[in-house]
Amino acid sequence: MSSVNNLKDLLNNAELKAQPRTKWPGNLNFFPFNLSLRFQNFILKCINFLFKDQREVNLNLIMALRESVALNQQLTEEIATLRNQIDEYIDKNNNRIQNIDKQLASVDTHIKKLQDELIINDSYLKNDLIQQKRLIEMFLEESKKRLPEPFTQEQLQTFVNEEPNLLDAFYVAFEDQFRGQREEILNRLKVYLPLIVETKIGNPDFPILDVGCGRGEWLELLQESGYTARGLDINKVMVEQSRSRGFDVIEADVMLYLQSLPDHTLGAVTGFHIIEHLTFPILMKFFSEVARTLKPGGLAIFETPNPQNVLVGSCNFYFDPTHHHPLPSPLIKFMLEIQGLSQVRVIDLHPYPDTYKVSGGELAEKFNNYFYGPQDYAVVGYKL
Repeated sequence: MSSVNNLKDLLNNAELKAQPRTKWPGNLNFFPFNLSLRFQNFILKCINFLFKDQREVNLNLIMALRESVALNQQLTEEIATLRNQIDEYIDKNNNRIQNIDKQLASVDTHIKKLQDELIINDSYLKNDLIQQKRLIEMFLEESKKRLPEPFTQEQLQTFVNEEPNLLDAFYVAFEDQFRGQREEILNRLKVYLPLIVETKIGNPDFPILDVGCGRGEWLELLQESGYTARGLDINKVMVEQSRSRGFDVIEADVMLYLQSLPDHTLGAVTGFHIIEHLTFPILMKFFSEVARTLKPGGLAIFETPNPQNVLVGSCNFYFDPTHHHPLPSPLIKFMLEIQGLSQVRVIDLHPYPDTYKVSGGELAEKFNNYFYGPQDYAVVGYKL
């Protein structure tokens, strides 16, 4: 804008200089130019006459330049207005794009949630169909053996024995929903590998037995680390899934299997979220069999929900309908010691993230320990 004003000042000055002269220049009022007034007027008239055409040309140029300056100023203002409009348009579009991005992010989140639910439902349906197919095949096979005779009591008992496994597919889907993603569980279980290394077990002579091996995450870690390990579970679907991953897994009742083993044949017995599924009398017998079958220097590791955490003990523990009762860590430590294990210790695991915790003094710290402290614990013991 300042450059336009300067140009206007120059044009005004040029227009003033282009007007006919009516006064003798002051810088010529000295000898020999200080002529008489009449002669000065005569000379001025002659000069004005001689440069009349040039003045018209100059005035036309000045007018043209004035119009050009005015047009330039108008274009500048229009460009500024257009720029403001474009900026407003860009801002509006940016806001729209941001809103669209938010909506797309929300849609993506919803789609991912639907995909996760679909995967879980699809897995459940597939496993359930496989289980139903197995039951039908078993029924047809038994039918072929007896036709045209009716079923015997023994054959009918075969079908009755399948009743505990009717919910196997459901429990696999339940584990996928509430246990956590496979990668997450693998990372959690890595904390136990140093214990295996220290004890120097997991060879063909003294293998590791993982009871209630479930989806086989611990077996996967042991296999990748070069240890000899075997899994045990009563869930037919989980057994088949673990076997399909190349793990050595047996479908059997834990008590019957342990009772079939000789003394001092196992390097370690592990169980992650299994002991809370056993009644107290069975748990006592289980620990007794563990102590019997472990070799001297053998290792026992059992992880279970921590009821000292109020949220776990009062709510989360009961997500699994097959759980019996929460098991306080001092009780399990005492039970293992009673069965003859030594150096028994408790390892607190999996506290809530710090974002859950409240700030404050000693009272806040106690609150955080009870509500957001370790969600699980493990009891570790050794056979003398």
